[in-house]
Amino acid sequence: MTLIKETDYGTPASTSEKTVTLTIDGFEVTVPEGTSVMRASMETGIQIPKLCATDMVDAFGSCRLCLVEIEGRRGTPASCTTPVEPGMVVHTQTGRLKQLRRGVMELYISDHPLDCLTCAANGDCELQDMAGVVGLRDVRYGHEGDNHVKVRDGLGEVNARWMPKDETNPYFTYDPSKCIVCSRCVRACEEVQGTFALTIEGRGFDSRVSPGMHEDFLSSECVSCGACVQACPTATLQEKSVIEIGQPEHSVVTTCAYCGVGCSFKAEMRGDELVRMVPYKDGKANRGHSCVKGRFAYGYAAHKDRILNPMIREKITDPWREVSWEEALTFAATKLRAIQYELGKDAIGVITSSRCTNEETYLVQKLTRAVFGNNNTDTCARVCHSPTGYGLGQTFGTSAGTQDFDSVQHADVVVVIGANPTDGHPVFASRLKKRLRQGAKLIVVDPRRIDLVKTPHVQASHHLALRPGTNVAVVTAMAHVIVTEGLFDETFIRERCDWDEFQDYVEFVSDAKHSPEAVETLTGVPAQELREAARLYARGGNGAIYYGLGVTEHSQGSTTVIGIANLAMLTGNIGRPGVGVNPLRGQNNVQGSCDMGSFPHELPGYRHVNGQEVRDIFEKMWGVEISDEPGLRIPNMLDAAVDGTFKGLYCQGEDILQSDPDTRHVSAGLAAMDCVIVHDLFLNETANYAHVFLPGSTFLEKDGTFTNAERRINRVRKVMAPRNGYADWEVTQMLANAMGANWSYTHPSQIMDEIAATTPSFANVSYEMLEQKGSVQWPCNDKTPDGSPIMHVDGFVRGRGRFIRTDYVATDEKTGPRFPLLLTTGRILSQYNVGAQTRRTANVVWHAEDVLEIHPHDAETRGVKDGDWVKLASRSGETALRAQITDRVSPGVVYTTFHHPTTQANVITTDYSDWATNCPEYKVTAVQVMPSNGPTDWQEKYEEFSALSRRIEAAE
Repeated sequence: MTLIKETDYGTPASTSEKTVTLTIDGFEVTVPEGTSVMRASMETGIQIPKLCATDMVDAFGSCRLCLVEIEGRRGTPASCTTPVEPGMVVHTQTGRLKQLRRGVMELYISDHPLDCLTCAANGDCELQDMAGVVGLRDVRYGHEGDNHVKVRDGLGEVNARWMPKDETNPYFTYDPSKCIVCSRCVRACEEVQGTFALTIEGRGFDSRVSPGMHEDFLSSECVSCGACVQACPTATLQEKSVIEIGQPEHSVVTTCAYCGVGCSFKAEMRGDELVRMVPYKDGKANRGHSCVKGRFAYGYAAHKDRILNPMIREKITDPWREVSWEEALTFAATKLRAIQYELGKDAIGVITSSRCTNEETYLVQKLTRAVFGNNNTDTCARVCHSPTGYGLGQTFGTSAGTQDFDSVQHADVVVVIGANPTDGHPVFASRLKKRLRQGAKLIVVDPRRIDLVKTPHVQASHHLALRPGTNVAVVTAMAHVIVTEGLFDETFIRERCDWDEFQDYVEFVSDAKHSPEAVETLTGVPAQELREAARLYARGGNGAIYYGLGVTEHSQGSTTVIGIANLAMLTGNIGRPGVGVNPLRGQNNVQGSCDMGSFPHELPGYRHVNGQEVRDIFEKMWGVEISDEPGLRIPNMLDAAVDGTFKGLYCQGEDILQSDPDTRHVSAGLAAMDCVIVHDLFLNETANYAHVFLPGSTFLEKDGTFTNAERRINRVRKVMAPRNGYADWEVTQMLANAMGANWSYTHPSQIMDEIAATTPSFANVSYEMLEQKGSVQWPCNDKTPDGSPIMHVDGFVRGRGRFIRTDYVATDEKTGPRFPLLLTTGRILSQYNVGAQTRRTANVVWHAEDVLEIHPHDAETRGVKDGDWVKLASRSGETALRAQITDRVSPGVVYTTFHHPTTQANVITTDYSDWATNCPEYKVTAVQVMPSNGPTDWQEKYEEFSALSRRIEAAE
């Protein structure tokens, strides 16, 4: 294995289809029009020295190291800022250029510390490399190794050799003494990340990079995405891990295991120790960018809390006992078979993971169908994006987003509804912000003022701050405007959609009761604002809709997804770049877990279990008979457990006690079971009720694939051996065999071959193909052998698009005198989902606890001050947390995250759910807020129970 070195072409590639031919150092080269001379030269294999240039940002032309001579032109222009022209003759290496470059480099080195042998960037420093390239052998100016960046006291006396390093960020350091003011970090922060946190402070010789107005990095607006560190050509910005461990010596390309963007990274290693994660420039989802989680928050993989040995216990009040794999699996299999013998085959089931690979998830659903003999399989998508599956399936014919992430570059109007991309999907958000800075318009539909509403250089044209629970009314009112004002695309609808159903929909949506004026008092959205937003979406050019859990986690989640699909079909915004309907998936493999047949009514590929022809495919492959009866959903499993008819659960990689709604009901269901098997990295909250714990493996310790929110199938590659001894797919196989199966997979590629053989959308997918193409978006079959970046190009999967009526039905969850406020929930940038991974990293610096956002008016009437403990109570339960007073929420609305188990925010949420899919209504809970002295009795008792439940017997 070697360290993968990616070529830096100095400037971004041109997208022009017109080409230009020129000559560079005697070699004729043809490149797209708009290409820089530097990039054209690099593409011929001729490297021009550079310091300020990198192909991740636009050309700047400040370092004067990339000078060239061009016949017929005076002077020595910078090659990075000079575009190619037909017939141009370029010379990159002449005596004059050599002399100029050495002079420029000499000036840089004269003001740079010469501690190369002890510098953390030794061996990975572009300044060092370029000094060698230009042949610098002597420095005539100043004192060798001295530096002008010094700290002086009020009398002008030097107190230290250099300005001190800024060590405040937990992941990287800033050493101003080594800064050459190339501005690459500043430009990366602006152009790639879009945060504008960095600037050049001072003038001339006193110029230096600064994170804001005399702030340190931790207290600045920096979001720790790592773009500045990646762009820095010296050790000015350096990962602390490199300083501590040293330079990596080999790397492996893999896929991030956090959100649904699916970023590609180079895991750079020294031996079996991970030195750093570097965004992979050829990653088609992230294009070389990253966020704080994927870039830096991988420390959980080696955290002391990881459980590395199997454990069992008879009762949940007993301490855990470490045992061998054989004993643990035999114990689990015996208990599961005993339950089935007593109560029947349907008394046990599985929950698959949206964090595990496609191959692992496929095996878990196969376990219940081929070994348990039932369809009791569900996944965390039940509680997040199951309405996406239903809504898009009914209207378009398939359960997936329509575009790739590159598509946003062609959007003219973007609607973000019920999503917070800067926190939940930050790498996509950076690409979106770049498009908005280029002139695209933005409509935000959210009860909370998310960052996209107004951030530096980005501002939404419209913010529809609707009342939680009224999504359907708002979306239908937008459709009312489009239909009644004649803004719909009749040609598209006649050609691509069912005209009769459209006529029925027009009759429905034209009714005055759906007008913005009629629903204004219900939604809280000013009618004129809503009308203007609808007109902008319909008339503004390419219109793209991106939505998240603020759409799906409602009692009418499926109806809202249908309404969004109606909007796209009404305006013809389907089937080309820059448009579409795009669910932003929450976890790294939510899409994949659904694709693999994790729902109780569907086999892999979204085919219903009652179809005999579909079951025949799997029965022939697996050699067993498959039940044609849909199994239990997660809520049904818990209900049946309380009723005494469901007693065994294998839960892989999900923490349903913290993530699912109505925590008391979840705990009651788990407590009623005789055998709960938790397969995970840590003793999570669900493991408090487990009888068997099977240690899991991280994404760094396994081979497989993830499927991201754009349907992109990306390889996950093992960069180190599993610390627990086995990858997760191997553990599932061992459990299946302990229960009498005869599985004999030796590598995940064999599982993918089985998936391809049984699932039409994956028909041509194989590890060999993924190695060749890098990644591919399903459907990938004989009709689309290279995959499908954009869906529904020539027609909808179901044939013709289907318009469906979207009646607004108010949730049963009502505010009143006892519970006058509405609670909605979400995520924050630094933490992820239930926090099991990110809480075990330095990310806790930014978010150490969940807080309750409350409007100043609501806080004042309750006597609550910023930072006070408050009790948050609903009809389901109560918890306590600290208040944060902010006008990001509207009066009458409060907001919190769910990253910390000490808060257990879901003890507040109710058991109301989506009418079609049982997706919980997390986003609308009637609550009361009142001053408190600290944690509630329930929280204290829960902490005591958790401590008791996590005892592990000392090894003999």
